[in-house]
Amino acid sequence: MQTKYVLSSVEVTALLATARAEAAHRSLAVSIAVVDDGGHPLALERTDDAAPVTAYVAIEKARTAALCRRESKAFEDMINGGRVAWLSVPILNGILEGGVPVIVDGRVLGAVGISGASPTDDASIAQAAADTLLR
Repeated sequence: MQTKYVLSSVEVTALLATARAEAAHRSLAVSIAVVDDGGHPLALERTDDAAPVTAYVAIEKARTAALCRRESKAFEDMINGGRVAWLSVPILNGILEGGVPVIVDGRVLGAVGISGASPTDDASIAQAAADTLLR
């Protein structure tokens, strides 16, 4: 039998706090989603002035990163490069930049999704949060 690491409420709180602080430092209004390795939501926060739709998009970006074990930007790049068949994958609705897997000891424990700023800012905030567990 294998042992599986999972994100506890302590780690989820740390991921949210880092993302919130990074967004505040940049004066950005965003939604922050944290999901487990199966893409199931563990936490969601919409900062002041973030558009309501960003909450949905953040969850979907995180879900895509967790289920596919890679940054959601990879799918946006593939689609922009002509692999439009990815648009037909039924469960992947967050194939935009801003979803980053949380990886510890080579295992994906979940993901962070950010929505509301530029694609680059969304991704860098998500990456800063994901890197929290590496410290």
